[in-house]
Amino acid sequence: MPWIQRINHMSQSQKEGLYRLLIPPSLFKRFQINPLTFTDYEGNRLVRFYCPEREETAMIEVKRKPEDQDPIYSIQLSDTVDYTQLNWDFMVVNDPNEERFNIDIDEQGRDTLWGRASRNLPEEERALRAGLAPGQIRKGLGLTREVIACLEHFAKILDIKTISLEALFYHNAIVYERCGFTYFEGFKRMQRIHQAFQPGGILFQKLDSSSPFRQPRFEKTIRGRSWAIHDGVISEIDDDVLEEGWTSPRMYLMVGKPRSVCTFPDAVY
Repeated sequence: MPWIQRINHMSQSQKEGLYRLLIPPSLFKRFQINPLTFTDYEGNRLVRFYCPEREETAMIEVKRKPEDQDPIYSIQLSDTVDYTQLNWDFMVVNDPNEERFNIDIDEQGRDTLWGRASRNLPEEERALRAGLAPGQIRKGLGLTREVIACLEHFAKILDIKTISLEALFYHNAIVYERCGFTYFEGFKRMQRIHQAFQPGGILFQKLDSSSPFRQPRFEKTIRGRSWAIHDGVISEIDDDVLEEGWTSPRMYLMVGKPRSVCTFPDAVY
């Protein structure tokens, strides 16, 4: 039986004892959450564990206050067919003290699925100008490396060798490269994107101010490239390597053995 499903068959206290390892320790101190009871000083439970017995998925959600709309932290893991591999489905991190941008719902109130099903362009433009990247509703808390350390610790306890993921946006892929991940699929495409953003390249030429997300000099930053790609520039070019538009790369981390891969040298976020 794969590990997540195996843990989900345990008692609730055993499950929570293991899955709490996936919560960055700094969150407990920063938001004054008791790491044993998962409550605040008033006794409100702020951590939710979704790990049904028959599921091969586990999701942990942390809020600052029970009534808050958004979690400060949420992570989901799932089993794969390989028992020595764990799939990192997603992570959400929000600074509750920062302004919210409603990029998650469009102007008709429909879920945008991080801008992949539909887009709320006015809110995305506000988020862009505030320094956010595609998919962000609030600024983050700078937890990526701490979360990966938690994942590796969790994986080592279970003798899991590999953590895999799908990098939803371009900036995600570059950040994960910097954290020791490499590619199952998409490496050549990421290299080609970098080439096409060089001066005179076919993606460089798309940064023509035709939209707020396609500004000159966006090719120089991870965030700028990510907004242009999110705005569809790849789907508008004729290129043998990039013919399918943006496709989220499949990446993996060898636990305790980070790789050195870089498709955007000397990048500035």
